[in-house]
Amino acid sequence: QVQLVESGGDFVQSGGSLRLSCVGAGVGFDSLAIGWFRQAPGKERKGVSHISATDGTTWYSDSVKGRFAISRDNAKNTVYLQMNKLEPNDTGTYYCAAGQIPSRLLRLGLVGAYFDSWGQGTQVTVSS
Repeated sequence: QVQLVESGGDFVQSGGSLRLSCVGAGVGFDSLAIGWFRQAPGKERKGVSHISATDGTTWYSDSVKGRFAISRDNAKNTVYLQMNKLEPNDTGTYYCAAGQIPSRLLRLGLVGAYFDSWGQGTQVTVSS
């Protein structure tokens, strides 16, 4: 299993930007799909964006399309989530997760159950 550590969360005003990072430790990071999930206070955790291991396949939830961008640098064992035009509804704890997920499934988005390694989360708070 790979160990994941998120960073980059902060308190920002509506309309601002943040870049989250997910760093993986352990063998095989570059063979794993990575997903970002968000859990708002009192709500269930939901997928935000995913990226495949090597072929660049991505998925975004409808609520973040056009505002967020996911990317990865396998040489640094890192996946990034660039978040622009942040809204109060983006507030929550952001988790990254890793799993062996085929691109043909990942692009559909409903792959939360396939992620089996999770980080501890980083807090994002967006004020109105």
